[in-house]
Amino acid sequence: MLKQTQGFPPAVYLPTGPRYASETEAIVELRRTADGRTALLAYSALDRLVNCCGDQQSWVLMRTDKLDKIHAAQPFDVAYLDLDIPASHRIS
Repeated sequence: MLKQTQGFPPAVYLPTGPRYASETEAIVELRRTADGRTALLAYSALDRLVNCCGDQQSWVLMRTDKLDKIHAAQPFDVAYLDLDIPASHRIS
């Protein structure tokens, strides 16, 4: 398990971007923090993702112990759980 995701629930909802790697693979949306780090946003429940990211946000459900696969394909520095995204930065 990744150090960045210790303490996360067994499965999390991850925001995905509008692009897809293929018909069966979504691209997880990473965000840039104010200090320049790359962040993975994860949500402990679907209603939290909708409340924090907006109802237009696409998503994928993933087991937390598999997040190392995301990290290998799309490296991130930090991971945040249930972080509220300002309305101005949400998909509309």
